[in-house]
Amino acid sequence: MDALAGLLDGPRARGAFLLRMVMEPPWSVRIEDRAPLCLMSVTAGEAWIVPAGAGAGAGAGAGAGAGATGPVLLRPGDLAVARGPEPYTVADLPDTDPQARIGPGGVCTTLRGEPLSQSMNLGVRTWGNAPDGSTAVLVGTYLMDGEISGRLLDALPPLIVLPSGGRARPLPALLDDEIARDEPGQSVVLDRLLDLLLIDALRTWFSRPGAEAPAWYRAMGDPVVGQALRLLQNEPAHPWTVAALAGRTGVSRAGLARRFTELVGEPPMAYLTGWRLAVAADLLRETDATVEAVARQVGYSQAFAFSTAFKRVRGVSPQEYRKGGGPA
Repeated sequence: MDALAGLLDGPRARGAFLLRMVMEPPWSVRIEDRAPLCLMSVTAGEAWIVPAGAGAGAGAGAGAGAGATGPVLLRPGDLAVARGPEPYTVADLPDTDPQARIGPGGVCTTLRGEPLSQSMNLGVRTWGNAPDGSTAVLVGTYLMDGEISGRLLDALPPLIVLPSGGRARPLPALLDDEIARDEPGQSVVLDRLLDLLLIDALRTWFSRPGAEAPAWYRAMGDPVVGQALRLLQNEPAHPWTVAALAGRTGVSRAGLARRFTELVGEPPMAYLTGWRLAVAADLLRETDATVEAVARQVGYSQAFAFSTAFKRVRGVSPQEYRKGGGPA
């Protein structure tokens, strides 16, 4: 498995929150749903995304594929990926005062808490303030932490913007066609489309110069450290030592340890522990394997040692994590 494939192997939408937002200016919606990840694609008109703490004068956008820190303008074909749980605003202009709030679970209210879901319902998965509004935005939100692996979220900035550059993207067009349909199994179709759209967006972002990829991902290009990383990622259950890893990569133990730490930012065995526990977290949420079986799959001979390491890093036991406790 290559580095990118391993990183993108996590998206698993399950009953994701998807809708087409249709609006006529002036409009502004405050997003406070604390969802781990949200994708937005403008199909008509324009929309601004204002991250938390960014004022109207904080900047007019971000470079292609960059992590944005100020208000960003989205035009038709542009795609944005917002990482939670920090709030942000989507509006016709950066300084338009919010008129609605989206809370946890996609519940929409006024800023005073009055329900808006019914009054702004425009049909199947369509919501807004005007049926023929000049702005349309596709919104797809992962609602649960377990749907996105923690190691993927840790690799992303709060906001990624991918300008279309005049190039039509087939997946948003397909999602736009499917989102308002009400057919058997439609939610499953939409979940898979959202997963594909996210993977395509992140693959594009990681491949661009200046993308803020994690150190270990950049280190994959090093002939020695890259090989060591692939060995650790592909065989987490192997009883690795620095000496064994150095032997497989053809360098000295000291040379590997120094080079690995310089490029990745932590020693080989520390990275291996983090990788094992990240893989274990995904297995706990996505499979019915026992804690003992998960422990063996990631290189722990004893469930007790695994549980101790897991709780030290995650703050909860494997059993509590499986039930939804702790971060993803």
